[in-house]
Amino acid sequence: MTELILQRPATTRATWIAVCHLEDLEECWGEAALVGREQIALFRLPGDRLHAVGNIDPRTRAAVMARGIVGSRGALSTIASPLHKEVYDLASGACLSGGEGLRAYPVRCVDGVVEVDVAA
Repeated sequence: MTELILQRPATTRATWIAVCHLEDLEECWGEAALVGREQIALFRLPGDRLHAVGNIDPRTRAAVMARGIVGSRGALSTIASPLHKEVYDLASGACLSGGEGLRAYPVRCVDGVVEVDVAA
């Protein structure tokens, strides 16, 4: 069994929920998913690196982050809101200009299935 884990907090017991197949995610493009009651934005970056953040733009409360602009700032992978271009760190969800951040979710791929832990 092949397992790739990213962003998993060490202090929380994980409840992994299967969301989609890795092949369903286009590289450098976001996809929105409803996982339980959480709207998340999933991103597949080169090298099959996965990130999951809240899909709700903190500034406008619109569900648009999956349609944001994927980029980078130095070594950080980022997403820019499609509405006001506010930039967020995909790993932590932190707003790079100091505003309200996005919630970042642990995400992994097990045997080609992308799983997210919304309880973390």
